[in-house]
Amino acid sequence: MKAAVIVFPGSNADRDLKVAFENAGFSVDMVWHKDTDLPSGIDMIGIPGGFSFGDYLRCGAIAAQSPITRAVAAHAERGGYVFGVCNGFQVLTETGLLPGALLRNAGLKFICRTTPLRVERTGTPWTEAYGAGAEIDIPISHHDGNYTADADTLDRLEGEGRVAFRYLANPNGSARDIAGIVSGNGRILGMMPHPERAAENAHGNEDGARLFAHLPGALTAA
Repeated sequence: MKAAVIVFPGSNADRDLKVAFENAGFSVDMVWHKDTDLPSGIDMIGIPGGFSFGDYLRCGAIAAQSPITRAVAAHAERGGYVFGVCNGFQVLTETGLLPGALLRNAGLKFICRTTPLRVERTGTPWTEAYGAGAEIDIPISHHDGNYTADADTLDRLEGEGRVAFRYLANPNGSARDIAGIVSGNGRILGMMPHPERAAENAHGNEDGARLFAHLPGALTAA
């Protein structure tokens, strides 16, 4: 299994994501945002957390215009798997690969702490290892994590079972406590919490490790 981690100026969780993928059995290529093509044979793309381009304009908006994002979109349109975490989630909404937007936290403060989540559904490679209703603790680290969409979009996400993770104690004002959503085919996940920062014993919490460990088998079976 091969994964590509996209690196933008200001990314700061790219190595964390690389290590989490490698620990799950992926070989990983780091791909600079100015590249126009992905390495051959990529099964998974990871878009990491951080502050791409200093969060100027809107978080993720400039990164969404980088040359490599066209290759990411093409990969997704072919049915490829894409994981966007924190700033990566913001990039996915800015590219239109996922609906909605991430706005300033309701309290207008940066938040960095571990927060409890509920796994809302099974049937995706991202959630199958936990099971619907499982409660896990995953770190957050963001200033613009307030997930927002119009009522029709929120109803559609709920009705189609596309809410993957939900906050048990909403830290940022996200609509309907949404912490992560998937695409219509379930192969793209955007989430604000950082499972790659809860993926090994040294982190003091391994609740995120199961997400990554399950991926190779899920992708092979797909």
